[in-house]
Amino acid sequence: MKPAMTRIKNKILQHLQNDVYCRLGVSSVHGIGVFAIRAIPKGKEPFRCLLSRKSIRLKKEEIGDLPHAVKKQIKRFCYYDDRHIHIPVSGLNVLDYALYVNHSKIPNVGMTHSGDYETLRPIRKGEELFLDYDDAFGEVHVFDE
Repeated sequence: MKPAMTRIKNKILQHLQNDVYCRLGVSSVHGIGVFAIRAIPKGKEPFRCLLSRKSIRLKKEEIGDLPHAVKKQIKRFCYYDDRHIHIPVSGLNVLDYALYVNHSKIPNVGMTHSGDYETLRPIRKGEELFLDYDDAFGEVHVFDE
């Protein structure tokens, strides 16, 4: 095996050993949720992946001509405020478990100042992960039923 492929293989094996903690599942709280497939220690980034989580900020007017179904996906899966929408640089065809974390006022996951996720306490295998959206994003969230 070529040295570059060996480095990639080792990086993937390290990621699988140290960074994979979650799966998607049916939530008793709302729709789809994120669940621990093994115990997650306090202070761990439970969604670490090998792709960049960077986003590009677009004005709402810039997406005005997009198909309705695409705008609906953006509203469902992207962070936004009154004027801007943050679209992942990887696009919308990449699954990010963090987008499926449900809201709770008693969270077990928080956000750091740098925008990374971090477990606030140890999480048991099978437990659903929750984030306080109001605290994480600095605004009160109202949910449509």
